[in-house]
Amino acid sequence: MSGTGTETPVITVEGLVTRFGPQVVHDGLDLEVHRGEILGVVGGSGTGKSVLLRTIVGLNRPAEGRIEVLGTPVPAQTEADRERLEGRIGVMFQDGALFSSLTVRENVEVPLRRIAGLDRARRADLADLKISMAGLPWDAGGKYPSELSGGMRKRAGLARALALDPEIVFLDEPTAGLDPIGAAAFDRLIHGLSRSLGLTVFLVTHDLDTLHAVCDRVAVLAEKRVLVSGTMADMDRVDHPWVRDYFHGPRARAARAQAGGDEG
Repeated sequence: MSGTGTETPVITVEGLVTRFGPQVVHDGLDLEVHRGEILGVVGGSGTGKSVLLRTIVGLNRPAEGRIEVLGTPVPAQTEADRERLEGRIGVMFQDGALFSSLTVRENVEVPLRRIAGLDRARRADLADLKISMAGLPWDAGGKYPSELSGGMRKRAGLARALALDPEIVFLDEPTAGLDPIGAAAFDRLIHGLSRSLGLTVFLVTHDLDTLHAVCDRVAVLAEKRVLVSGTMADMDRVDHPWVRDYFHGPRARAARAQAGGDEG
């Protein structure tokens, strides 16, 4: 898959150390994400993929290192900087992480409430637009999360992540738990939105089909750092046991065959 991102980094991570008590999750991790690209972040269980995402968006405080997102240090040094940065990024957590007591429309309206002077009717209209962009039917806005399928909840979470027209979207395991047809449809949605809106996408996944279908580059977490980053073709040249097993095992061969069939 050909990349469309430039070499301008919109996310820079240098020397990141992440600890939880005595447990060191990341130790000297470096990573750059370029404007307009879809970066897939993969790694074995316990390598801290979701922890890395949460640290970059400011939900975990690093023990050491430097993080910069869209020119703003993370954690932000002032409340004003934090609010400006939050308005330029969107985050979709696993299973959407929706408020169960709010309808889909009300969930998507939550970030829109920070816009001064936006009346209730306009806010609802904007929420409905984002719901439509996420591929949900017209009547989904009035439903509660408990009334939605797993795939629809993920799309609702994506709609909320898109609410403020972000420059970067962070997605945590967006296709986990979906059947192959639903996962493929979500992959197409992410790819289409990234290209049409110029979004940069930071995508934590374990799904090989997703890597083949949408990612311009892949970053592999292992040994408490980014072991290697590059295109899927670059992964073929990496001589590391986990990388070989992951990208060349039976599931990888099936994903490659599927990707080849989709392109033909």
